[in-house]
Amino acid sequence: MIAPAVTELAAHTSTARACALLGWSRATHYRAQKPVAQRERRPRPAPPNALTDAEREAVLARLNSSRFADKSVAQTWATLLDEGEYLCSMSTMHRLLRTAGQSRERRRQATHPPRARPELLATAPGQVWSWDITKLRGPERGVYYDLYVVIDIFSRYVVGWTVAAREDAEIAKALLADSIKVHGAPSSVHADRGTSMTSKPVAQLLVDLGVARSHSRPHVSNDNPFSEAQFKTLKYAPVFPDRFGCLADARAFCEAFFAYYNHEHRHSGLGLHTPASVHHGTAGEVRAQRAATLQTAYAANPARFGHRRPTPPQLPTAAWINQPSREALIQNN
Repeated sequence: MIAPAVTELAAHTSTARACALLGWSRATHYRAQKPVAQRERRPRPAPPNALTDAEREAVLARLNSSRFADKSVAQTWATLLDEGEYLCSMSTMHRLLRTAGQSRERRRQATHPPRARPELLATAPGQVWSWDITKLRGPERGVYYDLYVVIDIFSRYVVGWTVAAREDAEIAKALLADSIKVHGAPSSVHADRGTSMTSKPVAQLLVDLGVARSHSRPHVSNDNPFSEAQFKTLKYAPVFPDRFGCLADARAFCEAFFAYYNHEHRHSGLGLHTPASVHHGTAGEVRAQRAATLQTAYAANPARFGHRRPTPPQLPTAAWINQPSREALIQNN
């Protein structure tokens, strides 16, 4: 835009004056008037010390041989040099591999089969349980207690818990056995890949009871969301202490907390019902009573509700760990 204006103004005054008034460089203006002619580029001549076609093929063949196919260029070059053989420099080897489209990791890489994505669906209590272990701070630095919690993913009801001084597979086995004895065996039990979760005692117990085992993928916390969310509710509670004075202190706190959690805590994922109400099948009656109370309030003052009949929150119809695909649901049915 400026160059045409400089040319037009220069017709009435000097080019230097026009460039100064418009803030334009004279060198740029003159260069635009007389563009530099593009010189023809001549192909670069091959250097006299370049490898011949036969030598390049020989180097590539040696690099791709069974002996050196999985070795780096540096390893290959040094091995050949130690054996009294020099083909070319390491940079030349890299250049030949790059030209041949082989400039990648030459060593064999360990490959691991992908872990199966756990997909579990529960449409009623008692179908799928999830369990995990979390640490509770003890009275001193470095002292921790282990809290084991088993939860029903549909009702969020804690069907079993215990606090121990250590993590142990036998403790986990006893907890699961007691929980199954009281509440009945679920169809599936899900956990992460901790040592207790994958231990032989726990696995053998579930096999003997005909309960399917499911495990999270390594380093994927989202594969065990119900246990993780329950631990967050526990540790973010206002009454949760920074440390526990002793093992009995931790057990007493958890006993009071889980009684509150199961029977008093209104869970947002359960339509604001308690886990015990959903687990034991009384949530429908509670919801009907809520609906009757709302209808009475609406009849007394419809304008307060904008003349729209209020309804209580819906009850859950399903809970899942990694919502199963439509194809998986069809196969399972």
